[in-house]
Amino acid sequence: MQFDRMRPHQIDEAIATNVPVVLPIGVMEYHGQHLPAGVDLLIVTETLKRLGDRIITLPPFAYGAASHAVSGPGAGTLHLDPATYLPMAEALFSALLTTGFRNLHGVIHHQTENFVQGMPTDLSFRLAARNAIFRHLETARGPGWWGDRAMQDYYGQHEAGADPFNWIRIHPLFPKGADFPFDHAGVGETALMLALAPETVDMSRALEGGHWYTETAPQATADLGEKGVRIALANITKALGLAG
Repeated sequence: MQFDRMRPHQIDEAIATNVPVVLPIGVMEYHGQHLPAGVDLLIVTETLKRLGDRIITLPPFAYGAASHAVSGPGAGTLHLDPATYLPMAEALFSALLTTGFRNLHGVIHHQTENFVQGMPTDLSFRLAARNAIFRHLETARGPGWWGDRAMQDYYGQHEAGADPFNWIRIHPLFPKGADFPFDHAGVGETALMLALAPETVDMSRALEGGHWYTETAPQATADLGEKGVRIALANITKALGLAG
């Protein structure tokens, strides 16, 4: 389900049944001459579409911290300083909590080889989520809410995954150590795009530009991409608590 297409009674039902609500997070970044600027976002949005009505998908956030590490300004790269969208992300999460959602998720593919330590875009959304939860809890329960005797089973709740800090979670699209090539515009991402958005790929330009990171792109196939999509779907299905 797409949030922007839902009517009030559908939103109420989704809150009552705790349907996962997912924010796709991406960047606009140069991915060689053969792939579009929105690779990192499209891989997420097109994969999530395969979950159909099992989730609610929010309108995506497309303008993260791409950086100019791959290429300079232009050629599709749009770099936004994380400080500019941290308040927006926090306000969005706060609004969703106020609406009544308690099963919120963000999914990101950009730079997630470093997800444990974090990179600017995912760290901004992770911090925004924590800030929004703390603010919501203090507003709803008052100062000292955690120290109240009503929270004496907090650590048990935490172990069971039922504590308030699980209301919003940010996930990488792929699990660490996945049996799939993780790269930038090489065989892995090119294969994913051939499987998910083939109309955006021009393989005749795969080696244009002389980039080291695109040299493996000609090896990509849609079948390899489908393998990657299956891995990503298994990872996200587990992260969202959905049945396989």
